Amino acid sequence: MLVYSTDPNHCTACGRSPCVCADRQKRPKQPEPVRLSFVTGAKGSGVTRIERLVLHPTLKEQLLARLKRRLGCGGTVREGSLELQGDHRDLVEAELRKEGFPVRRIGG
Repeated sequence: MLVYSTDPNHCTACGRSPCVCADRQKRPKQPEPVRLSFVTGAKGSGVTRIERLVLHPTLKEQLLARLKRRLGCGGTVREGSLELQGDHRDLVEAELRKEGFPVRRIGG
């Protein structure tokens, strides 16, 4: 019996890492719009950031993988938000709306 885990993909329902029950789960209702922004780093390169996305960590990884394949870029899940390398706000917004998420663009 697992008492404590620091693994972000550990599922409390099925007790596995990565979760195997995520595919059977329905996507929860998005209480507020997903925030989509472009953040520039210290070296001048930037990332497209998707914040306030209400999804199971495994489903976030799957969404990120689909977006990375579609856009042909790299990316990661950092502190619960998805980051994609480069400025892909227009394409990401279209993809998220197609998946049924309400989207709000933050910044320019």
